[in-house]
Amino acid sequence: MHDPSSLEHLSDRAEFRRRPHRPGVELYRAHIVRHAFEPHTHDGFGLGAIESGVERFRYRGADHLAPPGALVCMNPDELHTGHAETEGGWRYRMVYVDRAAAEEVMGERDWWFADAVRMRPHEARRVTALLDALWQAREPLAYDDLLLSLLQTFRPHARIRPASTEPAGRFAPVVDYLREHLARRITTDELAAVAGLSPFHFLRSFRRSYDATPQQVLMALRLDAAKRQLAAGTAPADVAADTGLADQAHLTRAFARRYGVTPARYQRQR
Repeated sequence: MHDPSSLEHLSDRAEFRRRPHRPGVELYRAHIVRHAFEPHTHDGFGLGAIESGVERFRYRGADHLAPPGALVCMNPDELHTGHAETEGGWRYRMVYVDRAAAEEVMGERDWWFADAVRMRPHEARRVTALLDALWQAREPLAYDDLLLSLLQTFRPHARIRPASTEPAGRFAPVVDYLREHLARRITTDELAAVAGLSPFHFLRSFRRSYDATPQQVLMALRLDAAKRQLAAGTAPADVAADTGLADQAHLTRAFARRYGVTPARYQRQR
């Protein structure tokens, strides 16, 4: 029976999986029909492929369509959304790999993807097969071999990031300030002071740089931190308090809107 507390439509399914020996790598598979993901981030590269249907998402200030046969290549910490463009939704698989894990596997630093969507049907089929094999893998040795093959498939699409591509670099201290004070109620004046601007000059400039409001970025950072704490086994009520959310119910609603599962289901899947 469908669990109404999951906040998902009957047709929506999303699952996460990690292996203990590779904590910086998280697998994800989903079929999304009605759910609309609110702006959120991942602290690792988001790499995957569309199996069927079409996704529309907002990323780096532009709308993108990802149809079947498309590779999806997202950089860490980039705010994005997601919803179905086609009536039957879209089915896809992803892996989220943090920077340190990607560097360890590939032996090079500072990957960066210029294009969030690339039409590569042959490669997309290979990526889907590798992600499915990773999902099923039980032996650490086999898992690591598959992970290397997967990242090598994405390597031709990655560049070594030039310094100028850091998103909204002038507001990096503001984002750091938000990340350091997740549990506090932060004022516009505080953030403007960090940026060295007047309050509304700051708001206008920040929104142009991030294609999002400071509050949206704050909530994305809160939920990203909540995801990491939940993955470590912290009780949802404690996670809510530590990340500045009103209570566990607020955490449940906000988490499901951004990741497609409730905190309790995420912890069970882990």
